[in-house]
Amino acid sequence: MSVALARLTLLAAVGVVWWGGAQWLPGYVLPGPERVFDALRRLAAGGDLTRHLAITLARVAAGFALAVAVGVPFGLLLGYSRRMATLFEPVLPILNTVSAAIWSIFAVIWFGLSDAATVFVVLMTALPLIVTNVWQGTRDVNADLVEAARAFGYRGARLLALVYMPQILPHLFSGARLAFGFGWRVSLVAETLGASSGVGYRMRQASDLIQIDQVFAWTLVVITLMATLELAVLRPAENRLFAWRKAVG
Repeated sequence: MSVALARLTLLAAVGVVWWGGAQWLPGYVLPGPERVFDALRRLAAGGDLTRHLAITLARVAAGFALAVAVGVPFGLLLGYSRRMATLFEPVLPILNTVSAAIWSIFAVIWFGLSDAATVFVVLMTALPLIVTNVWQGTRDVNADLVEAARAFGYRGARLLALVYMPQILPHLFSGARLAFGFGWRVSLVAETLGASSGVGYRMRQASDLIQIDQVFAWTLVVITLMATLELAVLRPAENRLFAWRKAVG
């Protein structure tokens, strides 16, 4: 059985279990697929789907871009300076353990119900992951290759661009994929706790109004979008960009 067929079979099995469970449970606990898809159709027809989805994506993209802009240089600095690495080494694991709910509370206190609150939560969640991966990448750079490049006169930005970056990029891409996935999830938490728009806000609103079919519809949208980005964009991009590593290996 091919991988695609196995995945379709699994998806069909989940659908059957979902439909069967909906026959036994009340609609406010587990709405059936037909109710959820009808809610999804109504959200799309009314414009709510694209509007709130675009708002959330913009917030995630902004927070992620800031994390990359700050995290890459800082990770390189930690790899270059042992003193800085020693100072910040215990800080990064601590930041990685702080939950999105805690960052969301601080974000609401500092930024109120604004886009900046969600962007801040995404930034603080993605930043330690990117810094850690870039730093690890600098530590894995082949020292003999660096010495050889220096012997040929490579220095500064040229050494970084032609020697360091090709070996760091796989670590950066891996960290960025992980950070983007985490950023998307924590953005929903942030919007649930402190936003007046976005997917998380609409899910909370639907839950408060006991519109469980809409909660399931938004959840289906989130899962579909993340699966599409992972399987159709990020994974193929990683395989194509770093195919040379497999060839060398």
